[in-house]
Amino acid sequence: MSTSLPDIGKIATARVDGLEIRYARSGKSDGIPVLLTSPWPESIFAFRGVLPAIEDLHPLIAVDLPGFGRSDGRPDLMSPEAMGDFVIKLARHFGVARMHAVGPDVGTLALLFAAVRSPGLFESIVAGSGVTSPELAAGGLKHVIGSPAGYFDDVKGGAVAVRFVTESAAIAMPDAVLDDYRLSSAGRRFEEAANFVRAYPRDLPRLKALLPGIATPVLVLAGRDDPIVPPSNGELLAKHLPHCRHKLLEGGHFIWEDAADAYAAQLAYWLRGGYRSVLRKGKIRRRGLARGTFTHNPWHAS
Repeated sequence: MSTSLPDIGKIATARVDGLEIRYARSGKSDGIPVLLTSPWPESIFAFRGVLPAIEDLHPLIAVDLPGFGRSDGRPDLMSPEAMGDFVIKLARHFGVARMHAVGPDVGTLALLFAAVRSPGLFESIVAGSGVTSPELAAGGLKHVIGSPAGYFDDVKGGAVAVRFVTESAAIAMPDAVLDDYRLSSAGRRFEEAANFVRAYPRDLPRLKALLPGIATPVLVLAGRDDPIVPPSNGELLAKHLPHCRHKLLEGGHFIWEDAADAYAAQLAYWLRGGYRSVLRKGKIRRRGLARGTFTHNPWHAS
């Protein structure tokens, strides 16, 4: 296997809110930017199979959020709501006034909280594979959510992350990418990142109450056979968000890697204007409900 990391654009770091944040730029030089936030316990290299299919559509900025990937972390940011505020600061740093945002896994919650706080910032959001209510988590993730602080202090976090990825993903990972994932969770980083999901019981009920007020078009992309974030999590978003499409792809949790071509195709269609259809269908749905004649939105079907 190659020992070189795949090309995902120009990689650099930026100092944002006192933290060194790793990011990669690629794509066009003009148009509405697309911000992609890396999933946990991976990094921006999780998008290596997706970025080539959309690089001709928009400017792309793939980011390791604080405490994830290779970016610095800070305790006060390790919760969905706080991370949502950071996303707004990140956009400001990059001079972005309006953007599409793609946030699988932990990014889903941060982006939705950011859309509540700064609705004018988002042209659209692509979410999915993120827990939306604590009782809907499954497998080992449920254990992490309920773990006490410090539970993973004596665990080799990098080894845990790599084992989880290799045992859960349906494809073989390049050695260099696995090493980047290992470093992303090395030392106490896995324990510190776990605080983000430990905050779910506090933050997610609040987010659920706020979902009906989010006017941003949202595409929920997830794996049909996800063993730790079952489809019921996306169904919750589809039920409460006024402008939402829920699409299940064939695969498990790491759907952006396992089914990169299918994930990228859905993403490309959405970014080319598919998100506007969700806005139209949302209006139809509201009118139908008001008349008592429309009880199901077919756009939400998987």
